[in-house]
Amino acid sequence: MAMSPADVRTRGRHVTYVNNRKPDRTLLVMAQQATAGRRYLRAFVSGFFVAVPVTVTVLDRFAYVARVEGASMQPSLNPEGGSDCDVVLLNRWSVRNYQVQRGDIVSVMSPKNPQQKIIKRVIGLEGDFIRTLGYKNRYVRVPDGHFWIEGDHHGHSLDSNSFGPVSVGLLHGRASHIIWPPHRWQQIKPSLPANRGPLDTQEEEG
Repeated sequence: MAMSPADVRTRGRHVTYVNNRKPDRTLLVMAQQATAGRRYLRAFVSGFFVAVPVTVTVLDRFAYVARVEGASMQPSLNPEGGSDCDVVLLNRWSVRNYQVQRGDIVSVMSPKNPQQKIIKRVIGLEGDFIRTLGYKNRYVRVPDGHFWIEGDHHGHSLDSNSFGPVSVGLLHGRASHIIWPPHRWQQIKPSLPANRGPLDTQEEEG
């Protein structure tokens, strides 16, 4: 005799039968599958909400992508201008100890606006003497725990020539690759523009 759904009740993994009727195997399997399905669904949903923040945290800690806007880094970034903006991969793990080298293109929190991030090139490290471009002092010694950053497109960049040396604590990431648009894909290697970089001590004294 076939059983109606009312004749089967499930409690976790245990199945009880109403009126002591012999169970129909098909209905029994269906009831067990329904119970297992609900259990797996609960596990998936709870796991999803745990996994998503972890994924975001991992990505934010190791690397992320950013769209570069403006002309301050031309011709290195956004060489074509207009609406065609480069998208770069910013490596956060490589600067976790606030270590960069001259010529790196980095992302830092703006000293003028903590809500804004800017992308510039490292020109000098702590202890370097820099010949500035329009800063209040013609020569600057970069203090400990700071670096000197500039945009490649001088005259179109708000950088250390405006606000001085920048604390390494504002460092957010190092640009390692241009990943968009496709024809611009390339690794970004450290390099200094012509006539920029730290002064030789003897040259500074002369």
